[in-house]
Amino acid sequence: MSGVPQIVSVVGGGRMGVGIAHAFLLAGARVTVLERDDATAERAMSALTTAIESSIARGTTVEMRDRLAARARVTTEVAELAGSDLVIEAVPEMLSLKTETLARVEAVVGADAWLASNTSSLSISLIAESLTRPERFCGLHFFNPVPSSTLVEIVRGAASSPALIGEAQHWVAAIGKTPVTVNDSPGFASSRLGVVIALEAIRMLEEGVASAEDIDAAMVLGYKFPVGPLRLTDMVGLDVRLDIATYLHDTLGDRFEPPALMREMVAAGKLGRKTGEGFFLWEG
Repeated sequence: MSGVPQIVSVVGGGRMGVGIAHAFLLAGARVTVLERDDATAERAMSALTTAIESSIARGTTVEMRDRLAARARVTTEVAELAGSDLVIEAVPEMLSLKTETLARVEAVVGADAWLASNTSSLSISLIAESLTRPERFCGLHFFNPVPSSTLVEIVRGAASSPALIGEAQHWVAAIGKTPVTVNDSPGFASSRLGVVIALEAIRMLEEGVASAEDIDAAMVLGYKFPVGPLRLTDMVGLDVRLDIATYLHDTLGDRFEPPALMREMVAAGKLGRKTGEGFFLWEG
């Protein structure tokens, strides 16, 4: 193993958390995923097992299934993260939940452990205020879907040590992705740009400028986007993007005001891929 911590823990076993755990597992780390209860832990383990099998089937790893599975586990006990070299928080995008979660983790890990948040927009410096060792904390913003995305945004908080940022750049390279380092700012670089494009696309749909299919096709064919902004919003989740847009609106101003159509769709439960309907219909 080269460049990755030996023992990596991920707090939150949703789509992003499992993807992050899988990436470090393939790079040679021992990985633990922390979930809140037995039911969610079972789902996380099933998702991680499926990810392992998919990577073997695609030929992205030469390791045997049993060897990979032996280095992966899921737990509901935060105390089992005690020996971690690196812990990445990947819980929902709520400041209070993230600060409480990281404070619980910091209380059980060693003083030499590194901590990171997968937040896509919340202030790393603000989250760090809940920690006793803020210099050992930074942002590691992975992108969905983690297996096929090649980017990780490293976010330098006000207290993040230069040594940590250097280590983070090595970790990202070691799991086969490209690091982009940014200073802490609302939305960082990626979410700030990505969300403003998505919001304008939603406004265009709301105003009847073009269909969702044609708006996305304009960006895919004209600007070489791999996925159109409306389809990507469906993949991320309209509720998640609404939360981010609301935060950016509060911190950066009216250009990030969520469109009425977005609010109406979230209120109606049309959240995108995870509910089967958003700007597009999803099957399976």
